[in-house]
Amino acid sequence: MLRPENIVHQTMNTKIAAAASISRMISHILALWLALVASAGAQARWQSAQWADLPGWGEDAAEQLWPQLRQQCTRPRPPWQAWCRELPPAPVDRLQAHAWLMATLRPFRVGSEAPGLLTGYFEPELAASRQPSERFQVPLLRPDGRPLLYLDDAVDAMLLQVQGSGRVRLVEADGREQLRRVAWAGDNRQPFRSMARWLVEQGALREGQASWSAVRAWLVHHPERLAELRAANPRVVYFREEPLPDPDTGPRGAMGWPLTPERSVAVDPRAVPHGTLLWLDSTRPAPGGKGGEPLRRLVLAQDSGSAIVGPVRADFFWGWGEEAFAQAGRTQQPLRWWALWPKEAPTP
Repeated sequence: MLRPENIVHQTMNTKIAAAASISRMISHILALWLALVASAGAQARWQSAQWADLPGWGEDAAEQLWPQLRQQCTRPRPPWQAWCRELPPAPVDRLQAHAWLMATLRPFRVGSEAPGLLTGYFEPELAASRQPSERFQVPLLRPDGRPLLYLDDAVDAMLLQVQGSGRVRLVEADGREQLRRVAWAGDNRQPFRSMARWLVEQGALREGQASWSAVRAWLVHHPERLAELRAANPRVVYFREEPLPDPDTGPRGAMGWPLTPERSVAVDPRAVPHGTLLWLDSTRPAPGGKGGEPLRRLVLAQDSGSAIVGPVRADFFWGWGEEAFAQAGRTQQPLRWWALWPKEAPTP
């Protein structure tokens, strides 16, 4: 397309200075317009709703989320400050928990009537070493590009890049093994591209069967294409090592709070602010099928991710361990949800 400055620069030489000024002004206007268009898709359309609109409302064990609410309220975001001051220590039961939420919050349908997408993530647990060896040859990098630790499996390293954090069974020089955490410490600012999606586009995997297990199985039969698979995702994540004194504590999300299995979600913060309480309506993934029983519960928007874009898009934190790995790998569910917002606070 012919840019405005190309048109202006075709004027007479005596008008070059004025034309250049007009060209810069037009370019600035176009840049602003493009930025507004790019961000518009991520802005949520919040529609006022009734509590009766929320499928399954009242059936969730809302009192189980109270410790996370109270923790988050120790450093509340501005819209939640007044609400947090009134948050009771703990509800007696489910009925009291729902009654208090209904008395202090307003439900808003997020997005349009069309369902969005719910995916899943988890915290892997992998073997690692501080020094390279015949077994441990795949480095995890620090922000300065130096190796932090070494893994023994290239697919596990790629998995850790996607998940953003993980647990490592660290073999020390004296033979001791301890459980540590490697946490996200930055990236190279390149766009993320799904390696499973790349394999589908290459015809190596079929649509709907692109899981990490399938990626690993494909790589077993095509080890010569490892470098090509790695190059499919230009984003490189850097890590830092952290202690893991309590194995029942999840990794820290974008808000800085530990993530809670099946209660924390990653969102697009341009559409759903971090810290928002949400009512989620989806289905649990079933082995060999798209969906099983309903998944309807309160969740907290405590994390974000480069692939999570749009108002009705979420990544559901399943936790850690083999079951969490399996659930995260097969989660591709339809999503509807409602933001529960303090009654006295202006909407985003």
